[in-house]
Amino acid sequence: MPRVLLIEDDPSVREGIELGLRRRGHELRTAVSGEAGLAAIDAFHPDLLLLDLMLPGMNGVQVCRQVRETSSLPIIMLTARGDDFDVVVGLEAGADDYIVKPARTEVIEARIRAVLRRIEEPSGRDAVEFHGDLALDRAGLNVAKSGERLALAPSELRLLLYLTAVPEQVFSRQQLLEQVWEHSYHGDARLVDACVRRLRHKIEDVPGSPRYIQTLRGFGYRFGPL
Repeated sequence: MPRVLLIEDDPSVREGIELGLRRRGHELRTAVSGEAGLAAIDAFHPDLLLLDLMLPGMNGVQVCRQVRETSSLPIIMLTARGDDFDVVVGLEAGADDYIVKPARTEVIEARIRAVLRRIEEPSGRDAVEFHGDLALDRAGLNVAKSGERLALAPSELRLLLYLTAVPEQVFSRQQLLEQVWEHSYHGDARLVDACVRRLRHKIEDVPGSPRYIQTLRGFGYRFGPL
C-alpha cells in the first residue's frame, strides 16, 4: 500500500479520511498546516500527497509550488465545492488531480491508485524515442530535453507518453481525461488544459508557440508534427 501524507486542518475531514484509508491498509501520516506538511515530507517520504487548498498560514497552492520546485511527488488537492478559482490555481501550481470534499473513502482511494498508476505502469518498449530535442525512455519513465533530464509530475509524464505514442493524432479533452486521468465520466477539462500548459513550459522552447503539443481549437490536442 502507498504511503500517504494528508495535509488538512479541518479535524472532521482529517479524521474521516485518516480512518477510512487506514482501514484499507494505507500507511498514513497527517499534518494540520503547510509548514508542518513540508517538514513531514522530508521525514515520512510519502508516495503521494493529499493536500487541502485552504490551509492556515502557508496555503495549499504555496505548498504545492514549493514541492514542485524539487520533487515530482504525486499531489491530489482537496477542495470545497465552489472553489473554482482555487482549483485552477492549484492545477497550475502542479497538482495532478483534485477531489471535491466531502468524498467517500473509495473515491479517494480510487484517485490515489489512478495517479500512482501513471508512474508505475510498464510501457512494453525498451528503446529510447527521439522527438526533436526530446528523448523519451518509456521503460525507465524518463524524459530529457537536449540531454537534460526533465522533472515531470506524474500527470505531465503520462500525458506526454500518451500523446507521443501516436504522433499527429488529435485527442479530445474527454479522451485524455479518460485515458490519462481515468475519469470515465464527463470530467473537468481544466485538468487537461492546466497540465498541457505546465508541460509546455518544460518541453517547449517558446511555450506560447508550441512545437510539440499543439492545440486544434474545437477538437483537442496532438503531438507534432515537428
